Amino acid sequence: MSGYETIVIKIGSSTLTLENKLDVKNLERIVEEISSLKKRIIIVTSGAIVTGSQKLGFTTKPKTIPQKQAAAAIGQSVLMRQYEKAFEKYGITTAQVLLTRDAIENRERYLNVRNTMTTLLNEGVIPIVNENDTVAIDEIKVGDNDNLAALVASLIGADLLIMLTDVDGFYMETPEGVSYKVDEISEITEEIKQAAGHSSTQLGTGGMATKLEAIKICMDAGVYVVIAYGREENVLSKIVSGDKEGTLFKTKISKLESRKRWLAHGLKVEGVIVVDDGAVLALKIRGTSLLPVGIKEVNGCFGAGALISVVGEKKEEIARGLVTLSSEELKKVLGKKGEREVIHRDNLVLL
Repeated sequence: MSGYETIVIKIGSSTLTLENKLDVKNLERIVEEISSLKKRIIIVTSGAIVTGSQKLGFTTKPKTIPQKQAAAAIGQSVLMRQYEKAFEKYGITTAQVLLTRDAIENRERYLNVRNTMTTLLNEGVIPIVNENDTVAIDEIKVGDNDNLAALVASLIGADLLIMLTDVDGFYMETPEGVSYKVDEISEITEEIKQAAGHSSTQLGTGGMATKLEAIKICMDAGVYVVIAYGREENVLSKIVSGDKEGTLFKTKISKLESRKRWLAHGLKVEGVIVVDDGAVLALKIRGTSLLPVGIKEVNGCFGAGALISVVGEKKEEIARGLVTLSSEELKKVLGKKGEREVIHRDNLVLL
């Protein structure tokens, strides 16, 4: 696919830092490349904690939450100042957007974030997004910028997410154990999951396995993804031009309607409903609502309105949706006919 118009660029810590310090030179090079693209761009940036740690004189990555939050508070302003100075050379205005998961889980806040970003893009401004590490706690953390970038790409309806990292693509091995780079992937298979491995750097919070989680979000939302080496000259222009740069993850589906994207990936899953083959058929083929008669098992403790994962008897995920009953209420009508729908089709998205 070429002709990308709205692009999210995730810049990892390994791309933005060098020897536990902010690599201003590489940041400025990336900014120059972004400026030449003439596209609607959103940046999801790492590097705040490393940058703040440098200012605080830490010799190693902070370990405690207060240390991390203090470093993030200092580093975020330094990081934004560097971006602002770099983009000013090209007459481009930037805006800081700090997010936590609750800004995406809450429908009203989700719409506010999307409307704000859309307005900024329409005005030619580049939003620079990071997780709000200064105030984030476990309950509202996204946790890593790979998934944050994917959620932003899904939220805004981007055409492409580019992940700039410390590797030049996704690698697999031949039966003989020879490593090779894959140019294009259109489905995340078990073989690909096993090949993901773990992060090879200490700066980042997520390795290739985390990236695959984020890529799945994008593929389900109709967003293409490229993993590429963040220190290669002209890497962004090559990708946007359609060159075989890095690894391209191609989606087979069109962009989900906005509410469906929110249901699929904006909320935390709070429980699991296991359904029989008849219910799977009704959901997938006939497009019906989920009724109690097809439910075999309820896992988790949740209230009415929670996001629930619907799985088949073999535990494969079929759909996600908002339940009309709590887990306790649902257990009382399990398998019964003639009861009201558990998940209305308007509040359900097939995966």
